[in-house]
Amino acid sequence: MNSSRLKAVAVCREINLSKIASHFGIERKLSWEDTLALNEQRLSGILPQPADKSLFIFSFGSLVFVNFSESDIRDSIDYLAKVDRNIAGFAITKYTDDYQLTVGGDKLSVTYDELIAPTLEPYYLELIAVILAKSAALERIEDELSKLFDDVEVVINELEKGTMAISDERLAKLSGRILSYRYSSISYIMVLDKPDVVWRLQEAQELYLELEHVFELPDRYGKVTHKTETLLDITGVFADLYHAKRGTRLEWLVIILIAFEIVLGLVEKFWPL
Repeated sequence: MNSSRLKAVAVCREINLSKIASHFGIERKLSWEDTLALNEQRLSGILPQPADKSLFIFSFGSLVFVNFSESDIRDSIDYLAKVDRNIAGFAITKYTDDYQLTVGGDKLSVTYDELIAPTLEPYYLELIAVILAKSAALERIEDELSKLFDDVEVVINELEKGTMAISDERLAKLSGRILSYRYSSISYIMVLDKPDVVWRLQEAQELYLELEHVFELPDRYGKVTHKTETLLDITGVFADLYHAKRGTRLEWLVIILIAFEIVLGLVEKFWPL
């Protein structure tokens, strides 16, 4: 049997595909929904032994390595980080997903860690790479959303104590982070979009849907969307409370000014200069 090992790594939020493509002599303009694939010929400047290896690069910050060793992955990430400064160095990459493609089985079989096929179809690697890339990117967003919930919990604890020490700037930053994660999950990761080959071949569509189910992409996307909506609702409550608090301060300020004018008037009436 012949097998290929695939490993996805989420290295950042966004990768400049056109910049990297130009570095490797690919002058075609790439849009954010495209995938940049580097074959062994283009990898020869990075790897000492590029044979049977390929690299898929996605605009939403994921890299998928095919048949790379750990040292190859480290060298490639460090190399690409010099080309595109958005890419984080290898030392801080922690969102990964692995899969294996094995050719030589009796029938097509999709499991949680391996795709076994009788023969190799040209779209197998692409479909697995797309699924792995989205899965790793979703893992990054899921982790960052958990951190956001922790930040929101701090404010909620303050409210339980009867205080609300949150400024307009802090509230705006919190809302901006939530909207950013929601936008990146919907637009950049393109969870709801499918590769072109899926629309052309029925077999590719069936395989893609099965891989989606295995990696639970629709469910995870739904949870991310629900969490962002919940966070936005909570920050909306924070905003209402903050504005109500500021409105109360202004009302008290007006009352104090009116009282001061009344006192000043009485002073002028009974103790004229």
